[in-house]
Amino acid sequence: MDDIRNWLALASVHGLDGLKFQRLSEQISAAELVKLPASTLRNIGFTERQAHILAYEANAKADYAIRWLEQADHHHIVTFNDPIYPALLKQTKQPPLILFVKGDPHVLAQQQLAMVGSRQPTPTGRKVAFNFASELSQQGYVITSGMARGIDSESHKGALHVGGLTIAVLGHGLEQVYPVSNKALATAISEQGALVSEYFPDVQARAELFPQRNRIVVGLSIGTIVVEAGLKSGTLISANLAAEYSRDVFAVPGSVYSPQSAGCHSLIQQGAKLVTSVADILEE
Repeated sequence: MDDIRNWLALASVHGLDGLKFQRLSEQISAAELVKLPASTLRNIGFTERQAHILAYEANAKADYAIRWLEQADHHHIVTFNDPIYPALLKQTKQPPLILFVKGDPHVLAQQQLAMVGSRQPTPTGRKVAFNFASELSQQGYVITSGMARGIDSESHKGALHVGGLTIAVLGHGLEQVYPVSNKALATAISEQGALVSEYFPDVQARAELFPQRNRIVVGLSIGTIVVEAGLKSGTLISANLAAEYSRDVFAVPGSVYSPQSAGCHSLIQQGAKLVTSVADILEE
């Protein structure tokens, strides 16, 4: 438990990701690092704020997270050095130092496809997301998304409908559900997959946290499927991240008159694979 406590203390420091820790650990162990005074932490490269948190606030945060861990058997904390930490996520630029998991942590190691899209999809977009997720689940893929309204939710539901596994990466701590309307969906995902967050369990949903979780959604996955997206949307950020990580990007075309399809058409023009069926994805 002391080892987990050290990881939690370090994870409370904003900006300290897995790769930065890996470089630090070549010089000093986690156990030694958490005991250093703020002045020494500043001398080895921590900012004033980071040093203050690690020296004076981290222990309380770690205690809180350990209480959360002990609350239920399906609560888990996966550290960067844990054998079940997802290998694909480690290959990204800012892999989280730890992952909080509610559900089965082993599902993180299975082959995943990310599905992302508009929060205000058309009826056709909803149908496509649900059906694609169902068919891909039947082919053995884990469906990974962000549990937002719209395409995200339909993708999770499609996987669950056929008894498939699905992962929801959240932009807040696991003690809350956002949006609240997805409470039943969140419970189903935790029982048939996993809810995942890099944030401590008590962290509330804030707008600036959601773009950050997108890097985890695509980082866990071998490819990203964009069902509907506007030209200026967080969905396109996810697609660009997937391309940056050298992962496949698939875009579903739509009507030229639909603003929800404009982002997909732009991605196709930039080289994303145009897909009109699950067979197109499987072929790739």
